[in-house]
Amino acid sequence: MESSARREEAAPLTPREIFERLDRYVIGQDAAKRAVAIAAHNHLKRIQARRMRRQSLIKKSNILLIGPTGSGKTHIARNLAEILHVPFTTVDATEYTEAGYYGKDVEVMVSDLLFKANHSVEDTQRGIIFIDEVDKIARRTQGARNGAGSRDIGGEGVQQSLLKLLEGREVHVPMNVTQAWNKSDFVQVDTRDILFICAGTFSDLHDYGDEGGRAMGFGADALGAKRKEKRISTKQLVDFGMMAEFLGRMPVMVQLERLGEPDLLRVLTEPPDAITREFKELLALDEIELEFPESGLREVVRYSLARGLGARGLRSILEHVMSDIMFEAPERKHRQVTVDAEFVKARLAALDDVELNA
Repeated sequence: MESSARREEAAPLTPREIFERLDRYVIGQDAAKRAVAIAAHNHLKRIQARRMRRQSLIKKSNILLIGPTGSGKTHIARNLAEILHVPFTTVDATEYTEAGYYGKDVEVMVSDLLFKANHSVEDTQRGIIFIDEVDKIARRTQGARNGAGSRDIGGEGVQQSLLKLLEGREVHVPMNVTQAWNKSDFVQVDTRDILFICAGTFSDLHDYGDEGGRAMGFGADALGAKRKEKRISTKQLVDFGMMAEFLGRMPVMVQLERLGEPDLLRVLTEPPDAITREFKELLALDEIELEFPESGLREVVRYSLARGLGARGLRSILEHVMSDIMFEAPERKHRQVTVDAEFVKARLAALDDVELNA
């Protein structure tokens, strides 16, 4: 990887340039991509100002992504790192505990980034850490909120431990991720220029945008739709169990929408790394011409929507649909295969039978 420090000598990418590059790989979520592009641009300018030893008032633009499963949270973060040419690592918030308890200390996530940066401290300090499942470290008891209960070491305790990393501080991180307990091999890393992107489904809040609960009676569908369009407020996140201090260090809050059928169809076909392109390339190596009519892809999309899987579920569904073809591919050279609606329905029906009998 080329040193990110060298890349920063040139003018940073504009928000429009970042948005357009994200748009090639991330379908839909235009508002989220714009917000992320602005935050990333400001982050690059902040790093550039610090490299030139200039005093700057620019604060860190850590990002909180909120959205349902399969809406593109991880996909946006991963592609953003590739656009900015910086090291990137994904961690799961549920693996960490408060310092002093069995489990990973939060400094280990910086160690993961250091490993991805080939142990270059300079590149690590300009990387991106994506913390998934952040909604799972919400306060778990009312006692933790008023001080009357036992310690919440995997929830509020983790939020408290993350504060110093999010704000920016020099921390000692283990050189070897697999031996984080070994106190001898440590390196000092400054997290002031590490961009943190946190993500969570916050499923209760996303499905019901206010405290009114589920709408019932005449006009319930319309009322429910209006509620789902409401933006989640900081107060709701605090009531959910997130610390105000934690949210204060995530100044950019982006809410992603649930992807509909048109968007999921585009996910299957338009991006340069679309899974349909991948299958066509794989079968072309066996001299098989593969066709995906829109009717067949619509069945895949509807199956994913019916089960609330979003874009993430498309690959596993299509892998199942294509399993017989992939198994027989080397024996069926010089043929044309069409994955139409009838073909997809037959294989998904078989999958439903397996799930019912399980």
